[in-house]
Amino acid sequence: MSDINKIIIIVLDSLGVGELPDAEKYNDVGSNTLKHIFENMDNDYVLENLGKLGLYNIVPSPYGYKPNDVIGNYGKMATLSPAKDTTAGHWELGGVVLEKPFPTYPNGFPQELIEEFEKKIGRKVLGNCTASGTEIIQRLGNEHCQTGYPIVYTSADSVFQIAAHETPDKFGGLKELHDICKIARDMLVGENAVGRVIARPFIGESGNYIRTANRHDYSLSPTDKTVLDKIQNIDGNVIAIGKIQDIFNNQGINVSYHTKGNSTGIKYTIESIIDPKQAIYSPSGHIDISSDMDPFHKHLIFTNLVDFDMLWGHRRDVDSYAQGLKYFDRQLPNIIDAMADNDLLIITADHGCDPTYTKHTDHTREYVPLLVYGKNLKQNVNLGTRKTLSDVAQTIADIFELTPMKNGTSFKDDIL
Repeated sequence: MSDINKIIIIVLDSLGVGELPDAEKYNDVGSNTLKHIFENMDNDYVLENLGKLGLYNIVPSPYGYKPNDVIGNYGKMATLSPAKDTTAGHWELGGVVLEKPFPTYPNGFPQELIEEFEKKIGRKVLGNCTASGTEIIQRLGNEHCQTGYPIVYTSADSVFQIAAHETPDKFGGLKELHDICKIARDMLVGENAVGRVIARPFIGESGNYIRTANRHDYSLSPTDKTVLDKIQNIDGNVIAIGKIQDIFNNQGINVSYHTKGNSTGIKYTIESIIDPKQAIYSPSGHIDISSDMDPFHKHLIFTNLVDFDMLWGHRRDVDSYAQGLKYFDRQLPNIIDAMADNDLLIITADHGCDPTYTKHTDHTREYVPLLVYGKNLKQNVNLGTRKTLSDVAQTIADIFELTPMKNGTSFKDDIL
């Protein structure tokens, strides 16, 4: 029986650690997000605290750096789902493996679907193509502002993205953007059930349009029960930070905090670690839980730090990605200091997005890191190469004494 009652998962969104064996199917041969970041930095670039948890045991430093001691446990995990997107990665971390990939649209969406969407929203649309989100608003932003027509585009991921200016003269701003995204989400079912509809607001003027942090994802609900649902079923507490609520379509979540970036995501994570009950009662909470909560209540804090992917991976900004990792590394001691002796921390990712990759600007099909730490855990255990991200969910179920997940192998006995 474990005395662990609080588990923290932090997803460093897109921090891949090397191509998967089937990377060729995804046009991702040679990708390795972390290795290539290391190689593009000077030899004095060191992630000291992540290194102490075992990061350099997964991807060695090209300059020979090794931490003096490793206090965490380490390994890497493969994505078993036939996909390399955010939704599939997070669902798999939660215990759900997709049998088939979400649909993608490399040539744009079917014309009949676009015409139906235009009819429902009462407007024409611009774009309907595969594009970079930063490029397409520069290319079509003026026409959008002049006509009020929203910009529809996609990527290699299963996404239906809609971009619109937050304060235009001929469009209803954020409210209308969210309204038409909900319409799209209701339409995109069956064979067109994309993983996410994403609101992509931007601001600025001609030649200088900038996307804002007010994006919102409208996801499908997971196709099966996740470990989040199982925790709720025992009256446990699931705190979602970042876009976790969107990814799981609010299923299995008690309280959620949307963030403006990595720094606020880390802040909310630390506050929730210190007092998860305080998180429940905060103004941002969506539920009311009795104050006589069982002191042995099970808590899962699930955080996504999206800047690595959204701001730096897709934009192929190696230097900013590296500095973002450095910032997280500096904050890691604060996260650890906030943890109680019997708390468990898992640091991982959902897919890769190699900022040095030149064949495309989309996600890359890679292994993801697995770093596991607790003040009372074993140290310096090599957890090996795991077959699925669902090993995380299975381990949580094992530790919290839940019914087993359908997928994954627990590593509880390796770390306790």
